[in-house]
Formats: sequence, C-alpha cells, structure tokens
Amino acid sequence: MFTRMNTPLMLNRFCTMLLLAVAAGCHSSGKVAQSPTSANTLTAQEKKLGWQLLFDGSTRNGWHIFNNKTDGSAWKVADGALYLDPAAKGPKGEGGGELISDQEFSNFDLKLEWKLAPNGNSGIMFLCQEDPKYKYAYVTGPEMQIIDNNGHPDAKNVKHRAADLYDLVSAVPENVRPIGEWNQVEIILINGKLSLFQNGARVVSTTLWDDNWKAMVARSKFRNMPDFAAFKKGRITLQDHGDKVWFRNIRIKNL
Repeated sequence: MFTRMNTPLMLNRFCTMLLLAVAAGCHSSGKVAQSPTSANTLTAQEKKLGWQLLFDGSTRNGWHIFNNKTDGSAWKVADGALYLDPAAKGPKGEGGGELISDQEFSNFDLKLEWKLAPNGNSGIMFLCQEDPKYKYAYVTGPEMQIIDNNGHPDAKNVKHRAADLYDLVSAVPENVRPIGEWNQVEIILINGKLSLFQNGARVVSTTLWDDNWKAMVARSKFRNMPDFAAFKKGRITLQDHGDKVWFRNIRIKNL
C-alpha cells in the first residue's frame, strides 16, 4: 500500500540526518582540522593576551645552534614547519646541533606541535643555559620527551616515552598519536610548578626544586650534573637526536 508522506517533513528529516552524518564524519578520526593559513599565526585576541610566536613559519629567525657550534643549515623550513633534516648534516655533524631560542624565559606557557619520522627520537628542553662550559643543552635543561614509542629502543624505559619528563616522570595517560601525525603539546612553568600536556590532556605534574624533586634527580641520569635544572630562567631548546623531526605553531606567553 502506498502512503502519501508530508514532503516538507521528509525534507527536514533528510537534512537533519545529513548534518548528523557530516558531523560524525568530522569527529570520527579524532583529528582537528587546521587550515594552512592558521598555522604559525596569532589571532588579535592571542596577541592581546601576550602570546608571541617563536617560529614565524618561514625562517629560523629567533633561533640559533647551541653555543653556535654550526650554522644550523640542517634545520630547514618547508610547508610551514621547522624540521631537522639529518641527511643534510656533514660527516662530523656540520649543520646540525641543538636549536636554541635567542630569548630566555622563566615563568611561561609554551605551546607547539610536533611530528616524528619512524623510529625517531627528539625532545623539547627548557631553562637551558648557554655557555661554552656546557657541551649540551640537556646538562642544564629538563626535557619533554619526543620519541617513537613503538620503534625506538629507548622507549622501553618507562620514563623515556613520548611526553615523559625525561628520566624523571612518566606521562599518564599515554596519548601520543601515530607516527607521522601532529601532536599538540604544552609546557607550563609557574614558580616551579610544572605541568606538561599532550593532545589536550595533562600528562605530567610536578614541582621543581623541592625535596621530592631533588630526590628524583638524585635517582636519575642527571645526578652527576650539578647544574641540571639549577636555574630559574633559560632558553627553549629543540633537540637534534639525529632523527627527522618537525615543529610548528611554536608560541609562548610569559606568566
């Protein structure tokens, strides 16, 4: 039997179902779409709140190699991302090295995105001191770990996995995205109170310089580095661990 339907009602239902299907498709992957024009830029509101870009999307302005050991030519810019190209380094590491910010920061909110090549390893360090007496930035700067949890052997250490406060505090939950996808991370430091975020979740919370911190450092690989995390102001560092790694949307606000 054929039953006559209300045409406007059918159209309304169809439109509603179509909108729901589109919305479900947008959210099913869990990814946040970002137009190329929005990368490495600040809105008027962000500028008003005090945010500043540490990467302009097209140059390495504002950065240099730790202790100016090389010209940094292996750190390149393409498609709105700052990346390390290990193949561009010379036989003795020419062109590479830890990329360190020109500016120093004490209390800050740092946000950025990273992605990594398979089996790769890198990191984001902060409070780093630049002085010829220090061979590497990690001698003074704590690190938020970047690593392929499934492909790099160092990730077998429970405090060396993605988003860990390296060798000190494990990230909980483990929410790193698959290799090749961008991860959003944030480091907030206020008067020693440190919080690390990855992909929207707080994964590490600790306090620098208190008795518990000193005990953790004493049990770590940093125990024989007297200047590790000893300073309350320093530079941001992107680690050259010999693997290809990309960064973008690097922004910071003084707190």
